[in-house]
Amino acid sequence: MATALKEETPRTPETQQSEAVVVRFAGDSGDGMQLTGGQFTLSTALAGNDLATFPDFPAEIRAPQGTLFGVSAFQINFGSEAIETAGDQPDVLVAMNPAALKTNVPALREGGLIIADSGEFGKRNLDKAKYDSNPLEDGSLAKWQFLAFDISALTLEAVKPFGLGNKEALRCKNMWTLGLALWMFDRERQPLIDWLNNKFAKLPDVAAANVAALNAGHAYGETAEISGPLKQYHVDAAPATPGLYRTVTGAESISLGLVAGAQLADLKMFFGGYPITPASAILHHLSRLKEYGITTFQAEDEIAAICASIGASYAGSLGVTSSSGPGIALKGEAMGLAIITELPLIIVNSQRGGPSTGLPTKTEQSDLYQAVYGRNGDAPLPVVAACSPVDAFDCAIEAVRIATEYMTPVMLLTDGYIANAAEPWQVPDMDSYAPFPKEFLTEVPEGGFKAYARDEKLARPWVKPGTPGMMHRIGGIEKAEGTGHINYEPENHQAMTDTRKAKIDGVADSIPEQDVCLGEEGGKLAVVGWGSTFGPIHQAVKRKRAAGVDVSHIHIRHIWPMPKNMGDLLKSYDTVIVPEMNTGQLKTILRDQYLVDAQPVNKVSGQPFTIAEMEAAIDGALQT
Repeated sequence: MATALKEETPRTPETQQSEAVVVRFAGDSGDGMQLTGGQFTLSTALAGNDLATFPDFPAEIRAPQGTLFGVSAFQINFGSEAIETAGDQPDVLVAMNPAALKTNVPALREGGLIIADSGEFGKRNLDKAKYDSNPLEDGSLAKWQFLAFDISALTLEAVKPFGLGNKEALRCKNMWTLGLALWMFDRERQPLIDWLNNKFAKLPDVAAANVAALNAGHAYGETAEISGPLKQYHVDAAPATPGLYRTVTGAESISLGLVAGAQLADLKMFFGGYPITPASAILHHLSRLKEYGITTFQAEDEIAAICASIGASYAGSLGVTSSSGPGIALKGEAMGLAIITELPLIIVNSQRGGPSTGLPTKTEQSDLYQAVYGRNGDAPLPVVAACSPVDAFDCAIEAVRIATEYMTPVMLLTDGYIANAAEPWQVPDMDSYAPFPKEFLTEVPEGGFKAYARDEKLARPWVKPGTPGMMHRIGGIEKAEGTGHINYEPENHQAMTDTRKAKIDGVADSIPEQDVCLGEEGGKLAVVGWGSTFGPIHQAVKRKRAAGVDVSHIHIRHIWPMPKNMGDLLKSYDTVIVPEMNTGQLKTILRDQYLVDAQPVNKVSGQPFTIAEMEAAIDGALQT
């Protein structure tokens, strides 16, 4: 949705001005916290603020109500300046029950505001949250400001005229909470009212009840006249270049980037996927884009999904598949098939906490070894990593370019944080992107057709099945140089293995040199990151440089092969630290490739790094 200038609400003496605010909505997994956060994000984008979000939800489809492990939360950081992360500590915590309070209040900054639904703090819910006494009454929240009122009862009162049952009526309390939040942060209600009327167009009573709850929450803020912490805050719009803007999640951005990449390559696209958290959203988004020559296929398992995609590439479409760690493991043999047949294929890996099922809804970066090395045999493929939801669009296009120009599978790495998080995106002018149309071989070359002939990039020709005079073998058994006939000879296997490796190494010839995204080339300390660590690293380095510290930020998009100048660049710093959400995988690759004594900074908690953790890592490295 494009942002539009709105007439500014007149500020009263009670309205406070803020540059940036972090708000976290938390409740039971059935309380609609993700929907509440998503709609508050929409209102924030329409207000022109820069923003970043962090949805955090349980793995269970419907965890037992009121339990600690069933808490769902949504955090948003928004402001009038550049926002790179979802924020270290919330300024405001909206807790819909005791479990939400207990699991989230430790993150709230001291002096921050708690808004709690006192109607949910009965003995049963307190017992489920393992509280010995009611925290709203026992003084344990003294270091924070807090307000407790019966949101449940206030919601029931607001929706009484619409004749809903008690259960249906209580489902509206997230809208009551959203209405209060809209008042607190000086947001317009009309876009949300329009959205509710559209969403429940076939259930007008439900739509009217939700609108009434939204308005009641807003009116409560206006009329309650609560002294102390309940104030209205105004956050000015962030500076932005003119253009069309919308909020975008990583999953949406990758989907749009894949479509754009296929258009730039002048190819139809086939997506084969199997549902798995957090990768499923890509299948959902692509299924809505069929008018752009996109075919989507939900397979019966991960192996069928990738094999169908390989078949589509063999037939002349761009094959794409997607999964998360466990599903990527299942796809491993088929990835080798795509490598030995030398067909273009995009494999999107939305990483999550592992191993095995691990932490299905939490974020991690622990599939890097799997991406770079994780196949049987010597089976190299290019690896590209997105650093933010917006960056995922360009990374998807880059993955398509490499796959089609070099006739190879490419793995595109994202993670649970990027896939689910949202940020503003200036919709690009696609005329600024250079097309890279892929040509199929349609005429038999002079001297005869050879399925494994090579161009200057060592890419073999792409031939659609049934093209006259171009019959050839394809499959997983080693091929003879040139002809592609089955060949078991030792010398041929050595030559083909070397050629496939040289082709992937040659990708480095067509990617940019590694830049320093903040700081200088050379100095005391470089913080080297990849993927979703970008935000906290960048903000921490920015703060330290403002304090006079000699530190620079390097962020790697092309993980394999790496840019040609990477070794010299890293060796120009006295110390290199590598923050990543694993036990040190990129650190190991950098040491192996460049003999650089890179030092790991690791976090494997299912949660992203904070800016404070990055600042502490920088201080520690410089002291050492």
